[in-house]
Amino acid sequence: MSFWATQRVIVTGGAGFLGSLVVEQLRARGCASITVPRSREYDLRDRAAIQRLLREAQPTMVLHLAAVVGGIGANREHPGQFFYENAIMGIELIEAARQVRLPKIVVVGTICAYPKFTPVPFKEEDLWSGYPEETNAPYGVAKKALLVQLQAYREEYGLNGVYLLPVNLYGPGDNFSPASSHVIPALIKKCVDARKRGDKFIECWGTGTATREFIYVDDAAAGIVTAAERYNEPAPINIGSGMEISIRDLVQLIAKLSGFTGEIRWDATKPDGQPRRCLDVTKAEQAFGFRARTPFAEGLRQTIEWYEKSTAN
Repeated sequence: MSFWATQRVIVTGGAGFLGSLVVEQLRARGCASITVPRSREYDLRDRAAIQRLLREAQPTMVLHLAAVVGGIGANREHPGQFFYENAIMGIELIEAARQVRLPKIVVVGTICAYPKFTPVPFKEEDLWSGYPEETNAPYGVAKKALLVQLQAYREEYGLNGVYLLPVNLYGPGDNFSPASSHVIPALIKKCVDARKRGDKFIECWGTGTATREFIYVDDAAAGIVTAAERYNEPAPINIGSGMEISIRDLVQLIAKLSGFTGEIRWDATKPDGQPRRCLDVTKAEQAFGFRARTPFAEGLRQTIEWYEKSTAN
């Protein structure tokens, strides 16, 4: 409580899915000075707008969560946009932080930065052992470049920059848009909508053999805020649950929890994405005592319940 009571924090992306919960965590821990810049007031692609934001908010810390994100489809459709906007926001923000001698900046990266064929579980040391999976490589490389910038700025300028690698998020309030949603909200929408319509089957992308790890959004927010308080090292840190599940098993679990009893069909002409994803999460626990708490099935139940309520009318 005493640590956060003295901090003035900017949370970019603080009105978003993850960011809004990070703001809640900060308030719960006693932080009274929180600035959430909105894009209509502060375009984070613009250097002058970032400088104005820092001048007005006078932060002691910046948590950079703002990102342009989406599932495989959105990444394939907008690779240029995803690369440019994610890279330029971070690069300009880190440079501005250096110029004002900001005490600390925490940058939230992405699991997509890992190489396509990373040994499982993913260890932070494996981040540079290959190129990311092709469908989201532009996004992953843009985000990974920010780690290089933070480490270079720490070495040359003494900037205390921390880089976190959260795994795929899910939870109430997620993005359920078919055009840009990630796998869990997309599958929940498919199953719930199909059940309500009485459809006999749903169709899913790929073969179902790829695996993923997920972390409940409240847990991810707690991990980020705890790292912001306690972690001050240059090495990147995974934020995850350490649980791996195949997409096929995930679909069956979501269908069961949402009450869809029809057939599940697979469109193997669509990409699976990265073959496997599962993080080694031991460093986060060792470095700042973080461990995800929410059981996966319980998190899914809460997410399905939220979607059902949000579409009830």
